[in-house]
Amino acid sequence: MSTEFNERLSDSLGHQAQIWIVGTREQVNHIISEMYVKQMITDRGQFSLLVPAPFAQGKFMSVLLR
Repeated sequence: MSTEFNERLSDSLGHQAQIWIVGTREQVNHIISEMYVKQMITDRGQFSLLVPAPFAQGKFMSVLLR
């Protein structure tokens, strides 16, 4: 990742671990749904909104917010 992207990352989560999902829109949505069905998460709303990945053209990303 570029320095510019690292500077844009929020430090508001402190020392909490993060799970990032990067892929096509369909892949990201499928993985989020799969995690919900397998009860790894209790609500799909725990993930950030789907946004274009700044480091991978044509890919999208979502971050698990705990």
